[in-house]
Amino acid sequence: MKKQHLGKTYLALSLCAVFQPALANQIETIEVTADFRGDSIEDIASSVAVVSLDTINTRQAQHLEEIINVAPNVTFASGAGRGRFVQIRGIGERSQFAEPINPSVGFIIDDMDFSGTVGIATLFDIEQVEVLNGPRGTAFGASAMAGLIKLKTVDPSKEASGRFKAGLAQNNTWELAGAYGDSLSDDWQYRVAVQQFKSDGFIENSYLDRDDTDNIDEFSSRLKLRYQPNQEMTMDLSYQFFDIDNGYDAFSLDNDRKTRSDEPGFDRQQTHAFGINTTWQESWGSIQTVLTYNDSDIEYGYDEDWTFVGFHPDEYSSVDEYFRNRENKAVDVRIMSNASSKLFADSTSWLLGVYLRDTNESLLRQYTYDDDFTSEYSVVTYAAYGQFETTLSDKLTLVSGLRVETNDIDYRDNREFSDVSDDTLVGGKLVLEYDSETFGLLYAGVHRGYKLGGFNPDQRIENEHRLFDAEYNWNYEIGLKQFFLDKRLFVGVSAFYMDRKDTQISDFTTLPIEGSEAVSFVDVIANADLGTNYGLELQTQFEISPSLNLFTNLGLLNAEFENYTNAKGEYIEKQDQAQSPDYTFNVRLQSDLSENLRLNIEADGKGEHRFSDGHDELSPSYVLWHANLSYQLNDWQLSLWAKNLFDKTYFVRGFGGFNNDPRDGYFPEEPYYQLGDGRQVGISADYRF
Repeated sequence: MKKQHLGKTYLALSLCAVFQPALANQIETIEVTADFRGDSIEDIASSVAVVSLDTINTRQAQHLEEIINVAPNVTFASGAGRGRFVQIRGIGERSQFAEPINPSVGFIIDDMDFSGTVGIATLFDIEQVEVLNGPRGTAFGASAMAGLIKLKTVDPSKEASGRFKAGLAQNNTWELAGAYGDSLSDDWQYRVAVQQFKSDGFIENSYLDRDDTDNIDEFSSRLKLRYQPNQEMTMDLSYQFFDIDNGYDAFSLDNDRKTRSDEPGFDRQQTHAFGINTTWQESWGSIQTVLTYNDSDIEYGYDEDWTFVGFHPDEYSSVDEYFRNRENKAVDVRIMSNASSKLFADSTSWLLGVYLRDTNESLLRQYTYDDDFTSEYSVVTYAAYGQFETTLSDKLTLVSGLRVETNDIDYRDNREFSDVSDDTLVGGKLVLEYDSETFGLLYAGVHRGYKLGGFNPDQRIENEHRLFDAEYNWNYEIGLKQFFLDKRLFVGVSAFYMDRKDTQISDFTTLPIEGSEAVSFVDVIANADLGTNYGLELQTQFEISPSLNLFTNLGLLNAEFENYTNAKGEYIEKQDQAQSPDYTFNVRLQSDLSENLRLNIEADGKGEHRFSDGHDELSPSYVLWHANLSYQLNDWQLSLWAKNLFDKTYFVRGFGGFNNDPRDGYFPEEPYYQLGDGRQVGISADYRF
């Protein structure tokens, strides 16, 4: 069980650093683009966090995993070269092996859906990161039962602008990146961005005498074109290419950063993505069509024994590798009203849409102790949705949304298991908004999200446990957003209660490997009867003076599931959900020491939490400190920075319920941890023009 904080607190409290202050005396307004119509963050009636470009630069963040703790009640799990799995309010996946994945947290870059592939969430030329907490069933359906993360890239513009960035840091770390945009003609604009980032990482492999077996090697690029022949039409075309070639050599028998693997693992992905977004403005409203296509080769593997041949007389030696190809095609068409086409005596704005997606995934698993395993998985999604905003008075608005979605699923593998099914799921929202100068924006709402059911492909699982049901998530939320002190202070608070039905639990059991004392893992997903996740999120930013700004983030969360029989056959009446820290926090003090010199000092951390629903190992609480001293020289910004300033030991993944050490005779059970990055100091030069 988790530690008792403040007499077992059942609410999550978040003072969230989500805005980057303007240099003027008022907090700048930030637009959230993931909302249907796009609106300023203080006018959106839900819990939304936006991490700006300047905040990304302050952290010198290269990947989403490095800034995700800025948002309230959002965490990640690694078990790979990067943190590939995100949890919002305690809900989200933590790994993927042979099973097809149905993500709980949506992930999109501009208009392209990359849910389940957060490994490509690199951050160069990203304008802002938008984090939407809670179900987004109306807009995004089954991909966003817990919430959504959107990376908004920089758009083309008619004015020439560009950026060049270079950086060096410890562990043979370097970055080189550039972006530029301009007009090709009166009707055409473009922007192109390219980045290469490399690092040897923090692991030393003593057997291979190498310090780069857990390395980072990430290439990101994109091209965006905008065609705007008149005020009525805008067409955005985009191409994105990612080439991720990261190592994965993170676990050791002694739980340190010195491994002995003779076959280090890998965490690779190569993705091509294309998109066309077209908007036509008509006299009665607008029509928008979004067509996207992406194709990804995803490769993941690891040295299962974590040692080398000859390490011990009772050793075993094996590798486990997964090679996926994922292809995703989608069409989204929506029509929206304007002021001249409102319904019901001009009181109701409306939006209607249809959505079609075709996802195909093929898998090859190569495992030392088994024949090659192959599978084919496809999901065809059809959805219709609508949203209505009805003005009840000059201060009161009712927002209603509904989405009906059908998913046709087809699965087959070379172990003679196949499954064909179709699920029709319904989600939506009903939100009442009250907007006044005195109280700001007050809101109360009910949101319903959902997630597809599925199956466990491992043939060692009994037939009655092969299938698991779809999950529904009812989210009840009230909130307030308001500016104070001549807009120098922003406060946004939301309290939520999530009621999860048929809660999907990611579990596992172990089976002995024939002829060895070691064990192999059998991953199992099953349903608990109930899950409850509830808390409170409070966002603030305070400009103390024109040269001093304070940001804080404190979170406390309660999340449990009930009535579950685990993969070992044990009945669990109630248990804390994994990746649900009792508290999270982020505190940042930003001081302009002079006209050109700025200092940021930042601390973030998490409370104790379970790594998994399938074992009892806990991540201890921890606090990480970071610092950035930057000097602005005309268009150049020069930065000296440090991450994990005090070299704190912390964990980003953990396993339990087995022993992998032949020196102990594979007994008793031991915990094993993937350590987070140690201290790193670096410099960067960023030129914007």
